[in-house]
Amino acid sequence: MRKFTKLALWLLAALLVPMAAAAETGAGSDPSWGYALGAGLAIGLAGLGCGIGQGLTAGNTTAGIARNPGSAGSMFVNYILGMVLIESIAIYGLVIGLLLQAKIQ
Repeated sequence: MRKFTKLALWLLAALLVPMAAAAETGAGSDPSWGYALGAGLAIGLAGLGCGIGQGLTAGNTTAGIARNPGSAGSMFVNYILGMVLIESIAIYGLVIGLLLQAKIQ
């Protein structure tokens, strides 16, 4: 629970500090800063989530093959399918980020 609180506070600080800087310079009146923030968060959180998912998938598949080497063939097919599905989530994040970036220009 303590790690979650620390993560939440750092995330809050990372979101509020740029907003405070933009308000100080008067750049907050431009509505495109929200699109830029959304694009950055979309690709960043998609990459973070997919990296964690791929690490867990690869680690568990490796552990499963080490415990039962005879099932390596069927585990490998499921591993590749899982990696493809995880990577598609990252591509969705990239597409959302690019669509939001196109609204800025």
